[in-house]
Order: sequence, then C-alpha cells, then structure tokens
Amino acid sequence: SPRHGDGIANQPEKMSTGKSARTLCAGIIAVMLSVTPLGHGAPGTTKQLAAGQSEGGDLALRCGSLINGLLDEPLADQLVTIQAGRIISVESFGNVRGEIADSAVMNLSAFTCLPGLINTHVHFDTNPEDAADYGIYARRTFGQNLRLILDNARTTLLTGFTTVRHVGAWFPDAVYRARKLIDQGQAMGPRILTAGPYLTIPGGGGDLTFPEIPPDQIPSESQQGIASTPAGFATRAEAAILAGADFLKVIASGAVFSIGTEPGAPEMTRADIEAVVKVARKYGKQVTAHVHSDQSGQDAILAGVDSLEHASLLKDDTIVLARDHGVALSMDVYNGTYTDTVGRQQGYPAVFLERNTATTETQRVVFEKAYQAGVTLLYGTDAGVLPHNMGGWQFTTMVERGMSPMDAIRSATSVAAEHLGLDSDIGVISAGKVADLIAVRGNPLENTNTLRAVEVVVKNGFLIKTSNALPQ
Repeated sequence: SPRHGDGIANQPEKMSTGKSARTLCAGIIAVMLSVTPLGHGAPGTTKQLAAGQSEGGDLALRCGSLINGLLDEPLADQLVTIQAGRIISVESFGNVRGEIADSAVMNLSAFTCLPGLINTHVHFDTNPEDAADYGIYARRTFGQNLRLILDNARTTLLTGFTTVRHVGAWFPDAVYRARKLIDQGQAMGPRILTAGPYLTIPGGGGDLTFPEIPPDQIPSESQQGIASTPAGFATRAEAAILAGADFLKVIASGAVFSIGTEPGAPEMTRADIEAVVKVARKYGKQVTAHVHSDQSGQDAILAGVDSLEHASLLKDDTIVLARDHGVALSMDVYNGTYTDTVGRQQGYPAVFLERNTATTETQRVVFEKAYQAGVTLLYGTDAGVLPHNMGGWQFTTMVERGMSPMDAIRSATSVAAEHLGLDSDIGVISAGKVADLIAVRGNPLENTNTLRAVEVVVKNGFLIKTSNALPQ
C-alpha cells in the first residue's frame, strides 16, 4: 500500500504545462485500499499554506454528488482531477466518459464528496477523561504530551478534518513540535493553526491551577501566557508570536472546566485585550477570545478581536454588536450533551457538571439568535472536551437549532477558510485549490449524521483514508 506522503502507487511523472486534466486522468492508476487508514511515511512533504504548498499527490476522483463548499446545491456526477496536491479541474463526468479508462479514476459514485472539513476549536493536548483527574497534567512528560497530541491529530484527520485551529494549550511547545512534524510529513494530522499558550490572568480560566496539582508541580510550559496588566499581556502576546503562534487566544471570562473562576464573570479587562490585539495587528495575526460572560463578550468585541469562542451568555445587544463589528462566533453547541452524559458517568467534578448545565441550553439559544441575526458562525467543537473522534457530531445539533444543513457544512468549509484567511487555498472544491476532500455515504443535506462517518479522506492530494466499500 502507498503510505501517507508517498502519493498513489505507480504514480506517473507530473504532467508538463499544457496537458489537459483528461490526459492526467488517463495516467493515474487509482488504488482501492482497505478501510484502514494509510500509514505515516515521510517522502512527500506537506508544507504550510503560508509557505505555498507545491508538493502533493496526483489523483482523479469520480464523485456521485459533490458539495463544493460554496454553491447552494450539490453537483451531480463530477470528476475531480488533482495534480501535485492541487485541484486542476472539476467537470461533469459525462463530458469525459469514454475518454479515460475506468481504472484511472477512483470511483466514488456512491458517495458525496465535500471539501476537507475545518474545526476552529480544538485542544490536542487534552482528552475529555482528563477532567476526572487534572493531576495527569503534572505527570505527563513532554514526550507523552507530544504523543498524545499526535495521536489526537491523527484521529482528527481520519474523521475528515484536514485543517484545525488549536485555540490555546497548556503545552504549547509540544503543539509547535507536532505542527512541525505534520508539516514535514513525518506524522499524520490536519493542518494546524495554533494560538500557542492561553493568555490568561493568574488563577484564571487558562491557568493550570487545580486541587490535584500542588503549586510547585505546575508545569512551567503551561505558564507562558499568564499576565495581570496590559503591559504584561502585550509582552506575553509577543513572546507567543515569536515562539510560533499563528494567532492569539485570550481567556476573557471564567471557564466551565476550571476551579476558582465563574463562566459568567469577566477576567481580563478591555485594556488587557486591547493590548493583545495591538501586538497581534503588529504581526498581522488574529485574536480570538474565550467568552461566556456577556460583559466579556462586549469588551472583547470593542477591543477588536476577530472571533469569540463559546459565547454562551451573550445578550441580544451583544449578538448584534458582534455582527456589526464583523466578529465571528465559534460555538461548541454539541459537547454540553456529551459532558452531561458521558462526563457524568466518568465522574467529572460536580462544579463542572453544574456549570455545563447552566450554559448548554443558554448557548444553544444564543446560537439560534446569532444565526437569525446574520452573525458569521464557525464550526468549532472544543475537541478535548469532546472526544477527538466525534468532530462530526455537532452538525446535527446546529441543524436542530435552526441552521440549514448547507450553512452548517459551509461553517466548516468555505466560511471557516475565509475567516482564517486561507480561502485562496482551502474550503472549496474548485480548480486551483489545495486538494483537501472527504467523502461520505448518503446525502449529508438530508442526514447530517453521515458526517459522523467519513469514509474517504484526501489531504493535499494524498489519499489518507479510503473505504473497503469502494468498487474493486
């Protein structure tokens, strides 16, 4: 079997300029593999988009139905041709039938193809079960944290998410290392944009202070973003960017999964957040704000952030304020159900469960209002609170709370890509884009649960995962 990064077995030489997509299709031998994901391999490097990805696989896919990430309706029976990791054409298969051999095309005629999904809220350095004993964070070594991050990254990619926004970490150095290994093709995972450390007040929602961890055992790596004044936050923000952060994350209010804080209470001041935004703009970076509190939501919006995470307790005026200032909301509207069921069974602390109950339904109502008001909504699950293999479960909740299925899909494709400034490369299946695609059985516009079971994953033109249900 070809390995991740090796492209397709017996892959021909890259075609020279001027040859048509159909010529390329005729030269590609599609390989039908087992349902197990492909391995890790290293020869084919995946570069960061900012550096200009030029290396990638060659592939041709026949999609029975294609949701391209932009159009309101799917396209029927489409041929997607990929060269060197980029899509070079999308056209009706009927137009080329008879001009290419069936063996040259991967037959996904029983599937719906979509752009690779984007999750704008993940934490690869945590797992949900950690909430039962946060002392684990004082016991894991750097190597164990790196392994955990890479395992969660791999799981995330195999569930169809080819790009993620890692919105803060207690172990940011391990996340930087994982990002590099994935970019170099030495590990399997999605494209990672990371905020580095949480920018938070001492003892705040982003500080690793829990009863299970004695103060002298708190890992120093987790303390990189702690400050208590605007000047201090500016210093921490710049240090994070220089260390490798792609954007910045401020913990503006208390958190559900924390001790000694309240979700509805502000923690950072508007001046604190403004100081972070000023540094971010200097370096051309975005800022997102963890917000449950309505007051913190207002402060963050007026301080100039680009997006809010959670936004659980926003009042109507603040929702309108977000819309009018072009601030997007990344709202994890499914994981409250997981916490209330599985988390309760696993023995999460009572205070976490109480806060979860107090914010879950309120957040979903805010989501409904924000969608009706025309606020930009991004797909974000808070993976790490939610298991990393359940990234696709939130689509159904979004639809149940009033979002159209196509808008839910766009929130995880073209809308997310545009917000992240990556829309010239990802989020849409069209000529010139990076070849990130997934395929599911059935029609996700009729049943969004199909997005919980992604059977085919292509990242940068390389076949990462495929289905044993494909024709042989």
